[in-house]
Amino acid sequence: MKVCIVGAGAVGGFIGARLAAAGQAQVSAIARGATLEALRTHGWRLHEDGALAQHPAEASSQPAELGPQDLVVIAVKGPALGAAAAGLAPLIGPDTVVLPAMNGVPWWFVQGQPGVDGAPLDSVDPGGRIAAAVPLAQVLGCVVHASTFTPEPGLVHRKMGNGLIVGEPAGGDSARARRVGQLLADAGFDVTVSPDVRRDIWYKLWGNLTTNPISAITGATVDRILADPLVRAFGSAAMLEASAIGARIGCPVAQTPEDRQQITAGLGAFKTSMLQDVEAGRPIELDGIVTATHELGRRVGVPTPHIDVLLGLTRLFGRVHGLYPEAASA
Repeated sequence: MKVCIVGAGAVGGFIGARLAAAGQAQVSAIARGATLEALRTHGWRLHEDGALAQHPAEASSQPAELGPQDLVVIAVKGPALGAAAAGLAPLIGPDTVVLPAMNGVPWWFVQGQPGVDGAPLDSVDPGGRIAAAVPLAQVLGCVVHASTFTPEPGLVHRKMGNGLIVGEPAGGDSARARRVGQLLADAGFDVTVSPDVRRDIWYKLWGNLTTNPISAITGATVDRILADPLVRAFGSAAMLEASAIGARIGCPVAQTPEDRQQITAGLGAFKTSMLQDVEAGRPIELDGIVTATHELGRRVGVPTPHIDVLLGLTRLFGRVHGLYPEAASA
């Protein structure tokens, strides 16, 4: 099987390194700049459980050099997806499976869904350019449950978590979902092939909706966010709004915010991915997590006053610090 990782950062590098180590696929990467040079010089590098694993990598900045793939894993940051999607055509043949391993609501989330208005979400796919470049029929949904980071280009450290959930966007079972799931399981991941991956995506977003942006604004690790009763109560109120949206779009959440916060608190002191982006001076992935939730609330008629405040404050913070576009729509 030919597999291409588009975006060999913390998540893409994690998946690519594991697949390369397993040796059951021909693994390549689309990368740029220092990451591309690091892959060409050092290969895939993954540090976990106190050891460094290293394997040769085929890497290019030009998709046409790699040609059609059996599986394309998209692991770029949300703000970079529009530009990346425009160049994916050389990688995608008629039977290629595209697996977006990204944070937040994916571009395909409302396509074909009754009661949501299946038009592309302006927050994550303005004008529907990504949907036009990546046919829904070739997409498998994916949720990543792992904490990884890159202390330097091309070097991935895994802190915790080893889970991947994959599934058909329309729900149900399929041979290709099982095939991709088995490939990832053979590479050492704890894989779930889900009959309802949309619900799994929404559940993860529901848990990250408040801690990610609050950490970005304040610089606080998650333990400190949850230890402050006022901040925790605000987060709970926003999560209740997101629960109401989930109930309207076929993604109900059975837990209470307090249940979810207790689980998160058990993970201890850690920096969210959005805080890591702020500290590294990278654009924040606000739209896929908070803006999309705000937009979905408006589409299905659920008031979101707490989510609106969270979006406004984080968006302003991002603009002041040059981490979010000034021209973004309200």
